[in-house]
Order: sequence, then C-alpha cells, then structure tokens
Amino acid sequence: MQEKRVEILVTGGAGFIGSHLVEKLIQNNYAVTVIDNFDPFYSKEIKQKNISAFIDNPLVTFVEVDILDEEAFHQKLLGNYEVIVHLAAKAGVRPSIENPIAYQDVNVKGTQNLLEFARRKNIKQFVFASSSSVYGINKNFPWKESDAVLNPISPYASTKISGELLGHVYSHLFGIRFIALRFFTVFGPRQRPDLAIHLFSKKILNNEKITLFGNGSTRRDYTYVADTVQGIFNAIHYTRTPFEVFNLGNHHTVSLSEMITTIEDVLGKKAIIQHLPEQMGDVPITFADISKAEQLLNYMPKTNFKEGIVNFKNWLTAQ
Repeated sequence: MQEKRVEILVTGGAGFIGSHLVEKLIQNNYAVTVIDNFDPFYSKEIKQKNISAFIDNPLVTFVEVDILDEEAFHQKLLGNYEVIVHLAAKAGVRPSIENPIAYQDVNVKGTQNLLEFARRKNIKQFVFASSSSVYGINKNFPWKESDAVLNPISPYASTKISGELLGHVYSHLFGIRFIALRFFTVFGPRQRPDLAIHLFSKKILNNEKITLFGNGSTRRDYTYVADTVQGIFNAIHYTRTPFEVFNLGNHHTVSLSEMITTIEDVLGKKAIIQHLPEQMGDVPITFADISKAEQLLNYMPKTNFKEGIVNFKNWLTAQ
C-alpha cells in the first residue's frame, strides 16, 4: 500500500523565500499547493521566473488567490493540507510607514483569515514568517525570543507582532500548533529587487550611484536563504510544544560599510556612494541569539556572508 504523501500549503510561494522553500519541499517528496496574488510591490515577471523551475512539477499546484479573499480560499483550496507555511505579506519597513492601513489589512487580517481556514479545515500545524523587526530598538544584544518587551518602530513590525499574538490565541483555543519564525535579513539568489544587496549590486554593475543612509555603521544579521529555508523545513516537523517563537538568524552582524565593501570585492568594482541621513523606521542593529533554534529546531546556519554574496552575484550575472 502506497504511503500517503503529506500536503503542504505555502502562501507567498512565488516570492524570494517561498520559491526556495517550495523547491526544497518537492525535493523531499511533499505535495505543495502554492498560493500567491502577485502583489505589485515588485514585478509579476520576477515572481513568474521564480516559480518557472517547478510550476509544471506534478507535486505542485499553483493557485492565484489573495489572502484577503476568504470566499476564494474555500472555493479554490481543496486539498487535505496538514501544514500551512504562511510567508505571504506586504513586505518592507519603509513602505509600511507610507501606507500603514494596507499593511494592517494584509499582514494582520490576512493572517487571521489563514488561521480561520486552518481551524475550519482542522489543519494542526501553522508556520508563520515573522521578522527581526519586531525587536525594534531593543538594546539587549543579541536578541532573545524570551525578551518580554518588544519596541517596534514601524507599522510593518507591529503587524508581525500582531500575527504572532493571533497565533497564540488560535493555538490556545483551537489546538493549532503555531511556530513563529523571526527572519533576520535574508539574502541570496532571487532576493527581492528593493533590498539593499540586490539594489546595490545592480547599481554598482551599471555604474550608478548607490544611496547610503547614515554613516554606514548600522549592522544587520544577514542570513543566507538556504539556511532560512532549512529552519522553515525543520519548523514544519516541530512537534514538541503547541506554540513557539524562534529567531532564524546567523548570530553574526555585518555593518552597512562592510556589506558594500564585500559586494565591491565580489563584483570587482567600486561603488559610487551618495550619503544621505538615516531613514525613519530603520533600527541601528539586528542581532539574533539563535541558541533556542539550535536546540529545538536543529537549526545550524552554514553559509557565511561572503560565500552568500558570491552565490548571489553568480545568480545575478546569469540573469
């Protein structure tokens, strides 16, 4: 008798992290339903290219649907899903300051819609993409999941905290295991075009100015996409407790100046830099304590920053 294949629903599966996750899932013989609404935050063609390698795979079902459209959910999503991995969101700290209502709608109401879908369909495992931005201006480095006080400074960050809290409610009331993963500056092939590494690399290659906000001292805990995806994959199989929050970082910070120098070194070209004041909503540092994820998720990031930049450059120049 053939063993039943596990079905997983991945929201935002045509995006940067989502498309990498789908590839890993089908490599491990999971049936995957990918949903995406091709949000115009960046080009639909980029997302279509992201999914082109697996869109015809028999293990993959693609459904174009918006997470705010509850009726369409129930009409179009007919699989027997055992896990939801919720990556879909309005992304970006700075755009959320300009349009906070849209971020609240998609990131909070959309997450609630998915939790309701899980409740009605009796789906017992829910993995949620949270963000390091929830820590905000917390000065207790490195950041631990046990930090009781979060200090978000952008609407985007507040929506991610709201998603975590909704998950706790649904875990407590309805027995849905909810795993919130706080991502720390994910980078690598297919990175969104608005993010610094992608943006800077393109501009340096095209001899265009790059904009450096502040004095270059801000630091980020850059995490290579394959390491983040391994953390998500492990969270899909996590069963020890009904609700958990995990940092998925690299436990290593890189300054903005170091980031630019590394890109220059890998590309073999110098950047033309325009200096501007720091922007609202940006935090001075992100730095993950990953000991909890190491212990409970067997999470072990393997790719250092320069290796990741080399991989990104190879992808970018092959486009």
